[in-house]
Amino acid sequence: MPGPAPVTERLRTEHVHPADAAYLPSTAATPASAHEADKPYVTIVLPCYNEGEHVLQEIERITAAMNSSEFTYELLCIDDASTDNTLEVLEDAATRYANLRVMPFRRNGGSGTARRIGTQQAHGEIVVWTDADMTYENERIPELVRILRDDESYDQVVGARTTEEGTHKWARVPAKWLIRKIAEKLTNQTIPDLNSGLRAFRREVSLPYLRLLPPGFSCVTTITLAFLSNQHDIKYVPTSYAKRAGVSKFHFVRDAYRYILQVLRMVMYFDPLKVLMPPALWLIVIGVVKGVVDMVRHPFYFPASTVLLVVSGILIGSLALLSDLVVRSRPGV
Repeated sequence: MPGPAPVTERLRTEHVHPADAAYLPSTAATPASAHEADKPYVTIVLPCYNEGEHVLQEIERITAAMNSSEFTYELLCIDDASTDNTLEVLEDAATRYANLRVMPFRRNGGSGTARRIGTQQAHGEIVVWTDADMTYENERIPELVRILRDDESYDQVVGARTTEEGTHKWARVPAKWLIRKIAEKLTNQTIPDLNSGLRAFRREVSLPYLRLLPPGFSCVTTITLAFLSNQHDIKYVPTSYAKRAGVSKFHFVRDAYRYILQVLRMVMYFDPLKVLMPPALWLIVIGVVKGVVDMVRHPFYFPASTVLLVVSGILIGSLALLSDLVVRSRPGV
């Protein structure tokens, strides 16, 4: 049955960063059912960039799963300034699916920007992130939402992939393992899947951290680390991962570098002592041991390298303490 004709709704602006306004149109087309009195319980944010060949199949899969569940929902499809017919496909689908909202970007912002703005514009209490490339088991979205509804101790549920079907598999598997181990060491948490694109979380909990999200793929890593670093419990649900439809936008060297940088940046933001204090202490210990050896070999003589090791350790340790002071004096996040 065709959905209602779209009406014009003012965009939510209370959580939108001024820099994000450049991507947004002045108004957005949305079904009439999306008014305040009929807020859905779930908002599914679906970033779309040149996914015209298969996005309709993904929409059908998601709506079928949600329609058979007990949850009210909206599917917010964000066209990230696609250069193919993605926007036309989405706008046509919006006339046939009552729960579908389409938000076109004026310029390309990346998957992180789309997810950040989509979460800001969401009407639902629970926000779901997923991809439009047929890789994730989106028919299991109600299962993730149900966990959050039934167990308030969790603030996020992540679909942890049990297989790797992405491009550059030979390099991605060891690289992801290394990045995940770094994140686990820095957060003191077990993380089965650090950068899964399928997850559900409480919107109100996520709002303070949205401004930290980078524009690219590492946004999913960021939201995971932001929750873990602030004692928000995450549940991991094993899920399969299929070969993507269409062309991958992942660039191995560039995005792997960004993942590592983002892990360090996020832990530095919330707990700088974990990043800076270990190397500071090691430098001081090595410098002192080397100084003792130097004293035995050459009494009352300290080489410049020994002094440099100790001074570097003291400087980095001082920076760690100052950074921790700034973090602890910051209201909220």
